[in-house]
Amino acid sequence: MKELPSSIGQLNALQEFNLSRCSNLKELPSSIGQLNALKKLDLSGCFNFKELPSSIGQLNALQKLDLLRCSELKKLPSSIGHLNALRELNLSGCSNLKELPSSIGQLNAFQELDLSGCSELKELPSSIGQLNALQKLVLSQCSNLKELPPSIGQLNALQELDLSGCSDLKKLPSSIGQLNALQKLVLSECSNLKELPSSIGQLNSIQKLSLSGCSNLKELPSSIGQLNALQKLYLSECSNLKELPSSIGQLNALQNLCLLRCSNLKKLPSSIGQLNAIQKLVLSGCSNLEELPSSIGQLNALKELYLLECSNLKELPSSIDQLNALEEFDLSGCSSLKELPSSISQLNALQKLYLYNCPNLKNYLHLLTN
Repeated sequence: MKELPSSIGQLNALQEFNLSRCSNLKELPSSIGQLNALKKLDLSGCFNFKELPSSIGQLNALQKLDLLRCSELKKLPSSIGHLNALRELNLSGCSNLKELPSSIGQLNAFQELDLSGCSELKELPSSIGQLNALQKLVLSQCSNLKELPPSIGQLNALQELDLSGCSDLKKLPSSIGQLNALQKLVLSECSNLKELPSSIGQLNSIQKLSLSGCSNLKELPSSIGQLNALQKLYLSECSNLKELPSSIGQLNALQNLCLLRCSNLKKLPSSIGQLNAIQKLVLSGCSNLEELPSSIGQLNALKELYLLECSNLKELPSSIDQLNALEEFDLSGCSSLKELPSSISQLNALQKLYLYNCPNLKNYLHLLTN
């Protein structure tokens, strides 16, 4: 189907219109604006669709507009700001979309905006800060996005912000700390991100922070210890991260800390022993890690400890026997490890122990049998 008849506008009772995968459809007739009852318009997979008519702004009942993979779409009409009932706008995979109209800030009912894979998008309009009802903003794989406007901090209802794969993003505005409702912040694969603003510590509601693959990130601000609600912190493959701030021990709600393949990390701060809620600690592939602090034995809730391929780890602290909740312990590939502390036999909750490819480890069987 290449086009719709103008008479389509006479369907006064139409509430849902699905045109997905009409790959030859290039445009809609202006009469589309007459569909006063329309709540959902689906144009996903219309690969040749080039533009929306300005009359789209007349759809007063429209709640969801899906433009997924409309890869020829280059811009949105300014009239889109008139869609007072619009809650969801999906622009994922609109790889030729270069900008958003400033009128987007007028969408008072707007709750979810997906711009993932909009690889030509370089900036967001400052008016985005006016979206008082916005709960989810997805900007993953917006590889040309260089910065966020300071007005982003005005999004009082925002619960989830996904910036994964924004490889040109070098910094976050300090106003990010004003996002009081934010529960999830994803910055994975932001390979040019060099630092986090100290205001990040003001995110009182944040439960998940992902920085995996931020290969230029050298340190975390000490204010990160103020994140009282943080449950999951992912730092996998932060290959330039050399240490963690001592304030990390203040994260009382932290349950999962992943430092997988942080190849320049040499040690953990002793304050790590203060993480009373932590259940899973992943240090696998930290090839420069030479030792664990004795305070690690204070992690009373720890169930899983992964040290796979920590090839420079020479010994374990004797305090390891205090990990009363430990169920799974992986030391595979710890090629420099020569012995296990005799106290390891006191790990009464231990169900799984992996020691393969530890060529220098000797005389440990008697410890386990005892």
